[in-house]
Amino acid sequence: NLASLLLYCVQLTDGVSQIHYVKQIVPLLEKADKNGACDPIIRSCLDILAGIYLSLSVKNPLKKVLASSLNGLPEFFLTEAIQSFTSRLQEELNTTDLYSYRKVIDNISSCMENFDLGKPAFLLLHFLQKSLIEISEENRKFAGNRIVQTQLMNDLLVGTRVSVMLVQKIQDIQRIHLKTSSSPTWQSMCGLLSIFTKFLSDDDLLQTIQSTSGLAVILFIKAMFHPPEKIPDLISSLLLRSVDCTSIPDWFLNCCRSLCCTDVSQSTLLFLCQGTLTMLDWQNGSMDLSGEALLLNIVHILFTLSSQIKESTLELFLSRILASWTNSAIHVLKSSSPSLKNSLNGKSSVVGRLLEYVYTHWEHPLDALRHQTKIIFRNILQMHQLTKEKSNSEVSGLAADHFICDLTEGLLRLEWHVKGKYTCLGCLVDYIGIGHILALAKTIPSQILEVMGDQSLVPYASDLLETMFRSHKNHLKSQALDSTWIDEWHETWVSPLLFILCEGNLDQKSYVIDYYLPKLLNCSPESLSYMVKILQTSADAKTGSYNSRGALGALMACLRTARAHGHLQSATDTWRNLVSSARIKQGLIHQHCQVRIDTLGLLCESNRSTEIVSTEEMQWIQFFITYNLNSQSPGVRQQICSLLKKLFCRIQESSQVLYKQEQSRSKHEPENELTKQHPSVSLQQYKNFMSSICSHLFEALFPGSSYPTRFSALTILGSIAEVFPVTEGQVQAVYQLSHDIDVGRFQTLMECFTSTFEEVKILAFDLLMKLPKTVVQFQDSEKLQGLFQAALELSSSTKPYDCVTASYLLNFLIWQDVLPSSLFDSLKTQQTACEDGDKSAIVVERNTLMVIKCLLENLEEEVSQAENSLLQAAASFPLYGRVHCVTGALQRLSLNNLQLVSEWRPVIEKLLLMSYRLSAVVSPVIQSSSPEGLIPMDTDSESASRLQTILNEIQPRDTNDYFTQAKILKEHDSFDLEDLNVSKERKTCDVTAQMVLVCCWRSMKEVALLLGTLCQLLPMQSVPESSNGLLTEEQVKEIGDYFKQHLLQSRHRGAFELAYTGFVKLTEILNRCPNVSLQKLPEQWLWNVLEEIKCSDPSSKLCATRRSAGIPFYIQALLASEPKKGKMDLLKITMKELISLAGPTDDSQSTVPQVHALNILRALFRDTRLGENIIPYVADGAKAAILGFTSPVWAVRNSSTLLFSTLITRIFGVKRGKDELSKKNRMTGSEFFSRFPELYPFLLQQLEAVANTVDSDTGELNRHPSMFLLLLVLGRLYPSPMDGTYSALSMAPFIPFIMRCGRSPDYRSREMAARALVPFVMVDEIPTTIRTLLAKLPNCTDQRFRQNHIHGTLLQVFHLLQAFTDSKYRLNTYFQQELADVAVCTRAKLWLAERQNPCLVTRAVYIDILFLLTRCLDKPTKGNQPAVECLGFWEDVRRIISGSELITGFTYTFTVPGLPQYLQSLTKLAITTAAVAAQAGEQAGNIPISFSQLLESSFPEVRLLTLEALLERFSTAALGLGEKGLPPLQRNMGETFLMLAVKENHPECFCKILKILHCMDPSEWLSHMQRCIHLTPKEFLIWTMDIASNERFAPPLIASAQLSYTLCFQTRDSVAPTLKQWVQLVVSSCGEHLPTESRLAAAEALTSTTPFLLTSPHPVLGLQDTLALWRCVLTLLQSEEQAVRDAATGTVVTAMSQENTCRSTEFAFCQVDASIALTLALAVLCDLLQQWDQLALGLPVLLGWLLGEDDDFPDVGFDPRSPGSHYLFEKAEINFWAETLIFVKYLHEHLLRLLSTSSRRPLSPESLRHLRRTASEQGHLLSQLFRELPPAAEFLKTVEFTRLRIQEERTLACLQLLAFLEGKEREDTPVLRASDSPAEANQFTLAKTETAH
Repeated sequence: NLASLLLYCVQLTDGVSQIHYVKQIVPLLEKADKNGACDPIIRSCLDILAGIYLSLSVKNPLKKVLASSLNGLPEFFLTEAIQSFTSRLQEELNTTDLYSYRKVIDNISSCMENFDLGKPAFLLLHFLQKSLIEISEENRKFAGNRIVQTQLMNDLLVGTRVSVMLVQKIQDIQRIHLKTSSSPTWQSMCGLLSIFTKFLSDDDLLQTIQSTSGLAVILFIKAMFHPPEKIPDLISSLLLRSVDCTSIPDWFLNCCRSLCCTDVSQSTLLFLCQGTLTMLDWQNGSMDLSGEALLLNIVHILFTLSSQIKESTLELFLSRILASWTNSAIHVLKSSSPSLKNSLNGKSSVVGRLLEYVYTHWEHPLDALRHQTKIIFRNILQMHQLTKEKSNSEVSGLAADHFICDLTEGLLRLEWHVKGKYTCLGCLVDYIGIGHILALAKTIPSQILEVMGDQSLVPYASDLLETMFRSHKNHLKSQALDSTWIDEWHETWVSPLLFILCEGNLDQKSYVIDYYLPKLLNCSPESLSYMVKILQTSADAKTGSYNSRGALGALMACLRTARAHGHLQSATDTWRNLVSSARIKQGLIHQHCQVRIDTLGLLCESNRSTEIVSTEEMQWIQFFITYNLNSQSPGVRQQICSLLKKLFCRIQESSQVLYKQEQSRSKHEPENELTKQHPSVSLQQYKNFMSSICSHLFEALFPGSSYPTRFSALTILGSIAEVFPVTEGQVQAVYQLSHDIDVGRFQTLMECFTSTFEEVKILAFDLLMKLPKTVVQFQDSEKLQGLFQAALELSSSTKPYDCVTASYLLNFLIWQDVLPSSLFDSLKTQQTACEDGDKSAIVVERNTLMVIKCLLENLEEEVSQAENSLLQAAASFPLYGRVHCVTGALQRLSLNNLQLVSEWRPVIEKLLLMSYRLSAVVSPVIQSSSPEGLIPMDTDSESASRLQTILNEIQPRDTNDYFTQAKILKEHDSFDLEDLNVSKERKTCDVTAQMVLVCCWRSMKEVALLLGTLCQLLPMQSVPESSNGLLTEEQVKEIGDYFKQHLLQSRHRGAFELAYTGFVKLTEILNRCPNVSLQKLPEQWLWNVLEEIKCSDPSSKLCATRRSAGIPFYIQALLASEPKKGKMDLLKITMKELISLAGPTDDSQSTVPQVHALNILRALFRDTRLGENIIPYVADGAKAAILGFTSPVWAVRNSSTLLFSTLITRIFGVKRGKDELSKKNRMTGSEFFSRFPELYPFLLQQLEAVANTVDSDTGELNRHPSMFLLLLVLGRLYPSPMDGTYSALSMAPFIPFIMRCGRSPDYRSREMAARALVPFVMVDEIPTTIRTLLAKLPNCTDQRFRQNHIHGTLLQVFHLLQAFTDSKYRLNTYFQQELADVAVCTRAKLWLAERQNPCLVTRAVYIDILFLLTRCLDKPTKGNQPAVECLGFWEDVRRIISGSELITGFTYTFTVPGLPQYLQSLTKLAITTAAVAAQAGEQAGNIPISFSQLLESSFPEVRLLTLEALLERFSTAALGLGEKGLPPLQRNMGETFLMLAVKENHPECFCKILKILHCMDPSEWLSHMQRCIHLTPKEFLIWTMDIASNERFAPPLIASAQLSYTLCFQTRDSVAPTLKQWVQLVVSSCGEHLPTESRLAAAEALTSTTPFLLTSPHPVLGLQDTLALWRCVLTLLQSEEQAVRDAATGTVVTAMSQENTCRSTEFAFCQVDASIALTLALAVLCDLLQQWDQLALGLPVLLGWLLGEDDDFPDVGFDPRSPGSHYLFEKAEINFWAETLIFVKYLHEHLLRLLSTSSRRPLSPESLRHLRRTASEQGHLLSQLFRELPPAAEFLKTVEFTRLRIQEERTLACLQLLAFLEGKEREDTPVLRASDSPAEANQFTLAKTETAH
C-alpha cells in the first residue's frame, strides 16, 4: 500500500531505487478518488514527499522526478501538495543559520520553477532581503580567504537571481505601487533595491553579481515606479547622469541615491544599460517616443564606454550588450517613428559607428567577442532592411541600395587575411544572395581557396565557402528547368577545388580536404563521381612526387572523405567500381606522406563502426605496415596510429555483430550479404589478421630499430591491448594480445626500457602494465636480483638517460610485485602476500615504500661522500638519478589513499631533509656567478694545480659569498689529483666542468620536482593530530622557503627553470588550501620580493644579470596560480608596481630595480596563462620599453629591447612566416589604437620628437635611439579601406613624421622609415604620394643637398612603388596611366642615376626604381609601339646604361661605399633592357649592352646576375616551356661559356656556367672544345671531376655526370679509366658525414646516369664499379635526411622504369617511398645480375654487404672491451633513421630468391669455403664477446649489446645463405625475428653460447 511503499522508499540509500519507488507511488495517488484528498494518510504522504523534495540538493535527479510526478497529479491533490510545500518552506524561512541560507534559496528557486506557490511573496522577499544582507556582511568579514569568499559570492549570485525570478513570476507585484509604502512587501522591495544598488557599485564582488544586480535594479524600478510611461525618461536620466532629485519619489532617492547623486563607475553604467535592454519590453510596439530616445541614448553611452573600457571581461560584456541593443533596435524598428528610422538607416552615424565597432573588433583575440561582432553585423543588415522605404526597394532592387553595394565592394577590396571579412561576407550572402557577389568577383572561390594554406583562416574560409555554394546551388536550382545547372555549379565550386588538390601546396591541400571537401560532398554527394572521373583520367599523367600529391593523392583524399562521411555505399563496391587494387597499393607506398595517410584512411575509416573489414582490406593493411612504421614525421606517425586504432575498433565492434549472427544463425537464413561467407570464417580471418599484425609489430622491435619504428610499433600494440581488453564473463573476444606474448616477446618489451627516448620507455611500460600478470612470469630469483641490482646501478650512472631507465625498471618491479626477497630481508620488513585483488593496492604501496627506503639509504651514503668531495660524486655517482627514481615511484602511487601512513611519515620527513642536504651540496655551484665555468675543462695535472689561482681571481666578482660560506671544493678537496682520479670503485675517472655542472643542476632539478610532487600529491595535515595528513604546515612553509631561495639566487637557467616547475605545483596547492595562513603565503612572498627588488640593497643576493635569472619565474609562478575567476588583485597591484619601477629614472641607484622590473614584465607578458588579463597593461609596458631604450645604461636598454620584442609578439601574434612584416602579424591602425588608445598620443609625440631631432639643420649626426622601435611598431599597422570617419584616431598625422625620419643619418633607420610609410598610404593615393616625394628631390643645378636625405626619399618612393605594383590594380588601365605619370616624374630627376650624382648608394636606389618601372610599364614589341611617354622612358633607360661604367669601365675599388649594390642594380636594369630589345626584334647594334659584354665584366656580382638570368632562360627553353627557341642574342654562346668555365674563379659563377652547359645542347659546345680551350672532352671531364672532388660543389659533380654520359655517346672515345675515377668521386660524395648538398648532388648525378651506367643491358663499367654505384644508391636511401632519401628514390624510380627492368617489380613508373625503394632497388639489382650473367662475380660482393664488410654504418669497427667514453653526451653523428637489420633482411630475402631461381651453382667451391670460413670466424668471435659481457648487459651495456646482436644477425643470415648454396638448408636459423633471442633465451639476460655451425 501507499504508506508502506513510502516508508520503504525513505529507508533506501540508493538514489536510483528511490526514483523507481517514487514512480510506483504516484500512480497510486492518481487512482485515489477526490474524497481521498481528505484522507489523513494521503495528506501525510504528500507532506513526506514535500519534505523529501525540500531536503534534496538542486542537482539530485530524484528532485526532478518528484517535481514532474507531482505536477502530473489531479488538481485537488496538487493543491494539497502545494500547501505542504508552502508550510514546510515557511518553516525553513525561519532558519537563522547563515550557512543554511543557500539551501533555502535553492528550494525557493526550485519550487518557483516547478509549482505555482500562490501568494507568500512577502515572506520570500523578506527572507531574501535578510539572507543577502547577512551573506554580504559575512563576505566582508572573510576578505582575503578566497575559498570561503568564492562560496559566499556564489550564494549572493543565486540570491540575486532568485529575487529577479520571484519578481518576474509573481504578477501581483506589478501593482504594488497602489499599496501603501508601509506595507511589508513594499518595505522588502525597497530594501532589496537598496541592496542591489549597493552590489552594482561594489567592485569587490564578482562581475556576474554586478551584472545580475543591474538586471534586478531595472526590474524593480519597472515593478515599483508609477506611471509606467515615465520609466524610459527616468532610466535615461539615470544613464545620462541628469536626474532631477526634486521630481522623483523619495523611496527611489533613498534606495538609489548612489546612482542618482554620485559619479558611477564604467561597469555600473554598463550593467544598467544591460538591465534596461533586458528588462524593458521593447517588442510589439510598446515603446513610445521616450522609449526610442532611451534606445538612442543607450547606444551613445555604449560607444563612449567602448573607447574607455580596457578590461577584457568588461569588453566582452560590452560586446554582448551592444549585440543585445541591435536586437532591441530591430524589435522597435518594426513599429517605430520615421525619425528613429532616419537615425538608424545605413547611412546614419549610429550605423557608421556600429560598423566601425565591428571592424575594430572582428580580429579581437577573444573568440566570444569576435562572435558578437558577427551578430552585430547581421543585425545591422536587418536594421537597414527595416529602415528602407518599401516602395523604393520593390522598384529598384539591389542596385539602388547604395549602402549594401558600398558595403559589399568595401569588403571585397579588403585583404583576405582579415578574419572579419569572412563572417561579414557570409552574412551578406545570406542577405543578398551569391549572385551579386559572383558578378563583382567571379574568381572568389579560387581566391578563398588560395588562402586556405593558413591554419588560422581555414575555419572562416571554409564556413564562407559553404554559405556561398549552398546559396548558389539553391539559386541555380530555383531558376533551372533541367539538371544542366549542376555543370555551372561544378565549374564554379568543384573545378577550383580539383586544381588545388592536384597543384596546391601541402598545407593548402590538407586544410581544403579536412574542411572544405566534406562540406562540399555533404551539400552535393553526386559530385563525387564527377570528381573521381576527372582525377582517374589524370592520375597516370600526374603521379606526384615527394612534395606533390598529384592526381592520385587527390583521388585518394576524395574517396577517403566520401567514405568517412557515408557517401560510398559499401567497401567492396568502392574498390570494384571507383578505384583499382593497383591504385590502392600505389597510394599505400606513395612518396608523398599524405597520399599514404589518405589511402590508409580510405581503408580504415568508415561512417559505420560495425562495417566488416574485407579480406582485401586486411591484406592491404599488412602491406602498409611493412613499409610505413619508420616515418620520421611525428604528425604522420600519430595519424597512422590513430587510423589503425579506428580499424581495430571496427574489427572489435563488427566481430560482436558476427558473434551474434553466428549464435542466431539458423540453417534457412540467407548468407551474410556483406561478407558472402559464414561468420565463423570472418572471425577466423580477423584472428589471423590481428595475430599477423602483432607478429610484424614485435618483429619491428629488433635490435637497432629506429625511434620512429619503435614508437609506431609500441603505440599500435598499445592500441590493440586497449581495443581488445582482457575480457571477463560472457563477452567474447575476437583477439587477445596476451595470447600472443611469449618469453621472447616479453624480453623484447623489457629491452625497450633501454631506449634513449623516453616516449619509447613510457609506451613499453604502459603496454606491459596492460598485460595480465599471468603473462609476466618470473621464475628465477637470481635473475630478479640481477635486474634489481641493474636498476640500482643505472640510478647512479653518469649518463643522464640511464636514471630514467632505472625509474621505469623499478616501477615495473614494484607494480608487478616481483621485487627480490633480499630487499625485504635487508630492510627487515615483512613482505606482504597478495591473496586477492583487494590487497593489490597495499602490496604496491608496500613495495614502493621499500624501494624508496632502499634508494634513500644509498642516497644518504652518497650525499655524505659528496659533502667530502663533490668532484668525486660528479664523476662516479651523480646524485640526481636516485632522486629521479624516488619521484618516479611516488608519481605512480595514489598518495591520497595511503594505508601505511605511520610508516610513510618518517620516510617523507627523511626525504625532505635529504633533499635540503643534497641541495646544500650542489647549490654553491648553481648560485655561482659563472656556474658553467667553475672548474677548468682540462684534466691534466698542471690545470688542476692552477685551479686555486683561477678561483681566487673570480672571487671578487662573485656576489653569493660562495667562498666564505660553503667552501666544499676548496676545503675538502684541495684538488688533490689522487683524490680526483679514484672513484668508489677504484676506476680512473676524469672530471670535467660539464660533469660537475650537469651533476649539480640536474640534482637541483630533481629535488625541485620531488618537492613539487610531494606538495601536489601528499595530503596535508590540517591539524597536527590529523591521522591521514602527511605534510605538516611547517614542512610546506619550509618547502616554500627552499623554492624562494633557489629561484631568487640560482644563476643556472636549467636549475631555476625546473625549480619554477616545482614551485608552480606548490603555489597551485596553496591557493586551493582551506588553511588561511597557508593560503596567504603566496601573497606574503610576493610583497616580500617586490620590497626587496624596490630597495636595491647592495647586499641583496638577487641576480641582476642573466635577465634577472629566476626572479621573473618566481613572480610568474605566484601570479599565474591566482584564481582567474576572481578579481586578480595580486596581478593588478604587481603590474602597477612594476610599471612604475620600469619607467625612466634619473637616480642611478634605481637602475637595478628598473632592470628587474623590465625583465619581470617581459616574463609576465609572455605567460599565456595570464591570457587577456594582462592586455590592459600592454600600453604602459610599451611606453616603458620605448623610453627604456633611450637610457644611457646598457642593462636597461638590453632589457627594454627584450620586453619590446615580447610586446610586439603579444600584440601582433606569433610570427609565422619569414616575412618580417607578414600580413598575418599586422593590424589596422584603427584596431590597434582602439585597443591601446593611450599609445596614440604617446607614439605621435615620440615620433615628432624623433623627426625633429633627425631633421635638425646643424647637420650633426643625431641618433635618436627609440626611432627604431617606433618605426617597428608603426610598420606593422595598415589603414583599412573600411575605416570610418567617426574615429578621432586617424593615421594621417603620422605620415609627415615618418617621411622626415627618412632623413636619418642611420642607413637602417632610413630603410625602416620607408617600410613603415607604405602601410600608412592608401593604395589609390600611392601615385600622388610618389610624385610629391619625387618633386622634393634636388635638381642637378642645386648647390647644397644631403645624400642621406636623397637616399631616404628614394627608398620611400621605391617601397611605395613596389607596394603599388604588387596591388590588385595591376590589370586595369588606370594602373598603366598612373605608372606612365610616375615615369614622367622620374625622368625629371634622371641625373640622380647618372655620373653627375657622385653617390653610388643613391644611384643604386634610383636605378632600382627605374627597374621596377621597366617590369610593369608596357614594353615595346614587334609591330607595337607603346605610348609616347613610355617610349621616351625606354630611351632614357638605354642612355643611362650606355653612359654607365658597365660600358666605360670602373675607376672604383670595392672600398667605395655602395659599389656592390650599384653594380647589382645596374646589371638587373641592363639585363631587362637587353631582353626587351631582343623580344622587340631589334638589331644587335641598337642594344646598349649585350650578354657577352656583361659576362666579361671583372666584377663577380655582374657576372652572377647575368648567369642567373641566362640559366633561367636556358632551363625553360630546355624544358620546352618558353617561347620557340631562344632570342638570337642568346644563341651560339657555347664557346663563350667554355671560355668562361676555364677562366672563372668565383665558385658560384662557375657552378652557374656548368649548369648552363648542362642545359644546352652538347652539339653547341662539344665540337668547339678543342679549338676554344685546347682540351679534349676527356681532359675537360677529368678537370671537372678534380674541381668536384677538391671543392665539394654540387654542380661540378652533376655536370661531370652529364659530361660522362655525353662523352660515352657523342665521342665514342675510350673513357673507361676516366669513368672509374668518376665512380670513386660519386662514392666519396655519399658519406653520412658530408653536407646534405654533396649527397643530393651525388643522388642527382646517379639519377641522370642510371639508364646507361646502372641498368644498361650491356654495362659500360666493370661489375665492381657498377655495384659500387648501386651501393651508393642503397646508402643514400638510408640517409637520415628526408631530402636525400627522396632524391635517391628518384634514382630507383628511374632504374625500375627502364625497358629491361620494368618487369622486375610491380611498381614500375610509380612514385614510391624510400622505405620500399630500398627493397625495390635490391630486386632490380638481383634481376640485373641475372641479365648480365654476372652472378658468380656479384654474389661475393653482395654477401660482403650482408656481413658488413667495407660498410659505412656505425656498427663496424668497435671493440666492446674498450673503456667507455669520458664524454657525458655522445659527440659522434648518429643516423637515427637507418636500420641495419632491415637492409640485411631485404638483402637476404632477395639473395635467397635469386639463388632459388638460379639454375646453376653460382660460386666455385673455393670461393664458397673462403666465405664460409670468414663467417664462422666472425660467429666464434661474437660468442666470445657475448660471454665477456656482464649480467643484465642489455640494460648496463646497451650499446655494446645491441651492436653484438646486430652483427650476430648479419652473420646468421650469411651462414644461412652459404648453407643453402651448399645444399644444406638450415631451417632453424632465424633472421630478424625479435621474438627469438640470438641464443639461449630466458626472462632477463641472454646467456651467450657459441653459435652452432
